[in-house]
Amino acid sequence: MKSLFFEDYQLGDSRQTFGRTITESDIVLHAGQTGDFFPHHMDAEWCKTQPFKERIAHGTLIFSVAVGMTAGEINPEAFSYGYDRLRFIKPVFINDTITCKITISDKRDHKKPQFGIVAEKLEVHNQNGQLVLVCEHLLMVNRQNTEA
Repeated sequence: MKSLFFEDYQLGDSRQTFGRTITESDIVLHAGQTGDFFPHHMDAEWCKTQPFKERIAHGTLIFSVAVGMTAGEINPEAFSYGYDRLRFIKPVFINDTITCKITISDKRDHKKPQFGIVAEKLEVHNQNGQLVLVCEHLLMVNRQNTEA
């Protein structure tokens, strides 16, 4: 575990994940867990009559997988404060492979002076480099210097 305090985060720093292929099993399991059995995700024949022509993954599935892909290291000085500005830009299809880029996009004070807020821009791309999802992950991070 690597400790990063609020002061350690630098605007513009980024990291990239490895790829993860979205499978039919992912979609079926997510539908069962959430109760979202909309035909866009489950009915291959119906989807042939729609603009995308094939089943699409749930946006919430892609969001969940992306969050998991980016959670490779535990920082004992920070915890997730939530997500803002979540947008599903393009559909993800069965057998698409997604990757994630995380960039430190903002740092700001918190109402409690021992903490700061670090915003990470999370961008999810498919195998063609197309942006499919974007959001802002907010971290509440301990300050090393609580005099701030």
